[in-house]
Amino acid sequence: MEIEGVDTQMIANNMEPFTPTHPGRLVKDELECRDIPQRRFAKEIGMSYTTLNEVLNGKRPLTADTALLFEAALGIDAGLLVRMQTSYNLQVARKDTKLLSRINAIRKVAAVL
Repeated sequence: MEIEGVDTQMIANNMEPFTPTHPGRLVKDELECRDIPQRRFAKEIGMSYTTLNEVLNGKRPLTADTALLFEAALGIDAGLLVRMQTSYNLQVARKDTKLLSRINAIRKVAAVL
């Protein structure tokens, strides 16, 4: 539904964060809040420190397996973390100029089908 004179991008339900939020940020904040060192946490959940650090800093995607480990250790819902990762992936993809170019070309072709 369009509302005359209203920018639909400015409606709260349609807004996306300026910078996508990687789920690792949430887990990193939780660890800091609980004063749990990353190295100790990695050891406790059976993950290499490097892998954990890359997930927490958004350099590596969070997998369903990792989300379940975090849920078991911290009580953060795995489904929430996976949805955050999916949302993050979509937001990043929507800003990819090469992909946008391909999408626009496909839309032009699809419009005449």
